[in-house]
Amino acid sequence: MLTTLKTSYTDTRAADLAWCLGREPLPALAVLDLQLDSSAVQLRLLGASHQVLLEEDSGSCSETVACIPGSSTPLPLGVAKRVDSWEYEFAARVETLSRCSFAGRAQELLALVAEHPQGLAGTFPGDPHAFTALLAQRRDGQVSWRTWHAYPQEGRLVVTRTRVGVRADCVSPAGARGAASRPGASPLANGPSLN
Repeated sequence: MLTTLKTSYTDTRAADLAWCLGREPLPALAVLDLQLDSSAVQLRLLGASHQVLLEEDSGSCSETVACIPGSSTPLPLGVAKRVDSWEYEFAARVETLSRCSFAGRAQELLALVAEHPQGLAGTFPGDPHAFTALLAQRRDGQVSWRTWHAYPQEGRLVVTRTRVGVRADCVSPAGARGAASRPGASPLANGPSLN
Protein backbone atom coordinates (compact mmCIF):
# COMPACT_ATOMS: atom_id res chain seq x y z
CA MET A 1 0.00 0.00 0.00
CA LEU A 2 1.34 3.44 -0.94
CA THR A 3 0.07 6.67 0.57
CA THR A 4 1.06 10.33 0.62
CA LEU A 5 1.65 11.42 4.20
CA LYS A 6 -0.03 14.68 5.11
CA THR A 7 2.84 16.09 7.13
CA SER A 8 6.31 17.51 6.68
CA TYR A 9 9.53 15.86 7.79
CA THR A 10 10.02 15.47 11.51
CA ASP A 11 13.36 13.71 11.20
CA THR A 12 15.19 15.55 8.44
CA ARG A 13 18.53 13.78 8.80
CA ALA A 14 19.43 10.12 9.00
CA ALA A 15 21.38 10.91 12.19
CA ASP A 16 18.14 12.06 13.90
CA LEU A 17 16.74 8.51 14.00
CA ALA A 18 16.63 6.71 17.33
CA TRP A 19 15.57 3.16 18.26
CA CYS A 20 13.31 2.09 21.11
CA LEU A 21 11.67 -1.15 22.27
CA GLY A 22 8.46 -1.30 24.29
CA ARG A 23 7.08 2.15 23.53
CA GLU A 24 3.31 2.64 23.60
CA PRO A 25 1.61 3.21 20.22
CA LEU A 26 2.33 6.69 18.92
CA PRO A 27 -0.03 8.74 16.69
CA ALA A 28 0.19 7.26 13.19
CA LEU A 29 -0.37 8.84 9.77
CA ALA A 30 -0.99 5.45 8.11
CA VAL A 31 -1.53 1.93 9.49
CA LEU A 32 -1.60 -1.55 7.95
CA ASP A 33 -2.94 -4.44 10.08
CA LEU A 34 -1.70 -7.91 9.13
CA GLN A 35 -2.51 -11.39 10.41
CA LEU A 36 0.52 -13.62 9.76
CA ASP A 37 -0.55 -17.05 11.02
CA SER A 38 -0.83 -16.60 14.81
CA SER A 39 0.88 -13.19 14.76
CA ALA A 40 -0.99 -9.90 14.62
CA VAL A 41 1.33 -7.30 13.15
CA GLN A 42 0.58 -3.61 12.82
CA LEU A 43 2.83 -1.52 10.55
CA ARG A 44 2.62 2.17 11.46
CA LEU A 45 3.98 5.18 9.60
CA LEU A 46 4.66 8.09 11.92
CA GLY A 47 5.44 11.70 11.17
CA ALA A 48 8.82 10.72 12.60
CA SER A 49 9.31 7.41 10.75
CA HIS A 50 7.95 3.99 11.88
CA GLN A 51 6.57 1.78 14.58
CA VAL A 52 5.80 -1.96 14.41
CA LEU A 53 3.51 -3.63 16.95
CA LEU A 54 3.54 -7.44 17.23
CA GLU A 55 1.04 -9.47 19.28
CA GLU A 56 0.96 -13.23 19.83
CA ASP A 57 -0.31 -15.55 22.57
CA SER A 58 3.28 -15.73 23.85
CA GLY A 59 3.63 -11.97 24.28
CA SER A 60 3.92 -8.63 22.55
CA CYS A 61 6.66 -6.45 21.11
CA SER A 62 6.78 -2.81 20.05
CA GLU A 63 9.63 -1.40 17.94
CA THR A 64 9.95 2.30 17.24
CA VAL A 65 12.53 3.86 14.91
CA ALA A 66 11.93 7.58 14.80
CA CYS A 67 13.07 11.03 15.78
CA ILE A 68 12.17 10.74 19.47
CA PRO A 69 12.59 13.95 21.49
CA GLY A 70 14.74 13.30 24.55
CA SER A 71 15.79 9.83 23.41
CA SER A 72 19.25 8.79 24.49
CA THR A 73 19.34 5.64 22.33
CA PRO A 74 20.67 6.44 18.85
CA LEU A 75 20.04 4.04 16.00
CA PRO A 76 22.25 1.00 16.76
CA LEU A 77 23.99 -1.08 14.10
CA GLY A 78 22.71 -4.22 15.80
CA VAL A 79 20.73 -5.42 18.82
CA ALA A 80 19.95 -8.91 20.13
CA LYS A 81 17.59 -9.11 23.12
CA ARG A 82 15.11 -11.37 24.84
CA VAL A 83 11.58 -9.93 24.85
CA ASP A 84 9.09 -12.07 26.79
CA SER A 85 9.51 -15.55 25.30
CA TRP A 86 11.07 -14.23 22.09
CA GLU A 87 14.48 -13.56 20.68
CA TYR A 88 14.57 -10.11 19.10
CA GLU A 89 17.24 -9.16 16.54
CA PHE A 90 17.60 -5.74 14.95
CA ALA A 91 20.16 -4.48 12.44
CA ALA A 92 20.53 -1.12 10.69
CA ARG A 93 22.78 0.37 8.04
CA VAL A 94 23.01 3.65 6.18
CA GLU A 95 23.52 3.69 2.40
CA THR A 96 24.94 6.86 0.83
CA LEU A 97 23.98 7.19 -2.83
CA SER A 98 24.53 9.66 -5.67
CA ARG A 99 21.48 11.74 -6.68
CA CYS A 100 20.84 9.57 -9.75
CA SER A 101 21.33 6.28 -7.87
CA PHE A 102 19.13 7.50 -5.03
CA ALA A 103 16.23 8.29 -7.37
CA GLY A 104 16.44 4.86 -9.00
CA ARG A 105 16.66 3.02 -5.69
CA ALA A 106 13.74 5.04 -4.27
CA GLN A 107 11.51 4.21 -7.27
CA GLU A 108 12.46 0.52 -7.07
CA LEU A 109 11.72 0.26 -3.34
CA LEU A 110 8.45 2.19 -3.53
CA ALA A 111 7.23 -0.04 -6.38
CA LEU A 112 8.19 -3.20 -4.45
CA VAL A 113 6.46 -2.18 -1.23
CA ALA A 114 3.41 -0.49 -2.81
CA GLU A 115 2.50 -3.64 -4.75
CA HIS A 116 3.08 -6.06 -1.87
CA PRO A 117 0.08 -7.09 0.28
CA GLN A 118 2.26 -6.97 3.41
CA GLY A 119 3.90 -3.66 2.61
CA LEU A 120 3.19 -0.07 3.61
CA ALA A 121 4.93 2.98 2.19
CA GLY A 122 4.36 6.69 2.62
CA THR A 123 5.87 9.56 0.68
CA PHE A 124 6.33 13.00 2.18
CA PRO A 125 5.04 16.11 0.37
CA GLY A 126 7.57 18.10 -1.62
CA ASP A 127 9.86 15.28 -2.78
CA PRO A 128 8.71 11.99 -4.36
CA HIS A 129 11.91 10.31 -3.11
CA ALA A 130 11.32 11.25 0.55
CA PHE A 131 9.59 8.20 2.03
CA THR A 132 9.33 5.61 4.75
CA ALA A 133 8.47 2.02 3.79
CA LEU A 134 7.87 -1.22 5.70
CA LEU A 135 7.48 -4.82 4.56
CA ALA A 136 6.65 -7.76 6.89
CA GLN A 137 6.58 -11.53 6.62
CA ARG A 138 6.34 -14.69 8.71
CA ARG A 139 8.70 -17.51 7.83
CA ASP A 140 10.11 -20.54 9.65
CA GLY A 141 8.37 -19.60 12.90
CA GLN A 142 9.74 -16.04 12.88
CA VAL A 143 8.15 -12.70 12.11
CA SER A 144 10.46 -10.31 10.34
CA TRP A 145 10.26 -6.89 8.77
CA ARG A 146 12.43 -4.56 6.74
CA THR A 147 12.17 -0.80 6.71
CA TRP A 148 13.58 1.96 4.53
CA HIS A 149 13.84 5.63 5.55
CA ALA A 150 14.83 7.92 2.69
CA TYR A 151 16.62 11.25 3.04
CA PRO A 152 17.07 12.57 -0.53
CA GLN A 153 18.51 15.89 0.63
CA GLU A 154 21.45 13.92 2.11
CA GLY A 155 21.48 11.10 -0.42
CA ARG A 156 21.07 8.66 2.47
CA LEU A 157 18.85 5.63 2.86
CA VAL A 158 18.52 4.06 6.32
CA VAL A 159 17.72 0.34 6.05
CA THR A 160 16.66 -1.78 9.03
CA ARG A 161 15.96 -5.47 9.45
CA THR A 162 14.19 -7.06 12.42
CA ARG A 163 13.49 -10.69 13.31
CA VAL A 164 11.41 -11.92 16.22
CA GLY A 165 11.09 -15.62 17.01
CA VAL A 166 10.23 -17.84 19.97
CA ARG A 167 13.33 -18.79 21.96
CA ALA A 168 14.48 -22.39 21.45
CA ASP A 169 14.01 -23.13 25.18
CA CYS A 170 10.35 -21.98 24.88
CA VAL A 171 9.38 -24.24 21.95
CA SER A 172 7.76 -27.58 22.72
CA PRO A 173 8.95 -30.59 20.71
CA ALA A 174 5.49 -30.82 19.08
CA GLY A 175 5.67 -27.14 18.11
CA ALA A 176 9.14 -27.61 16.70
CA ARG A 177 8.01 -30.61 14.63
CA GLY A 178 4.98 -28.67 13.38
CA ALA A 179 7.14 -25.82 12.17
CA ALA A 180 9.61 -28.17 10.54
CA SER A 181 6.85 -30.00 8.69
CA ARG A 182 5.93 -26.85 6.76
CA PRO A 183 9.14 -25.88 4.96
CA GLY A 184 8.62 -22.96 2.65
CA ALA A 185 5.18 -22.21 4.10
CA SER A 186 5.66 -18.48 3.89
CA PRO A 187 3.23 -15.71 3.03
CA LEU A 188 6.01 -14.38 0.80
CA ALA A 189 6.53 -17.67 -1.06
CA ASN A 190 6.11 -15.81 -4.35
CA GLY A 191 7.76 -12.60 -3.20
CA PRO A 192 11.11 -11.34 -1.96
CA SER A 193 12.78 -12.88 1.06
CA LEU A 194 13.71 -10.54 3.89
CA ASN A 195 16.77 -12.59 4.87
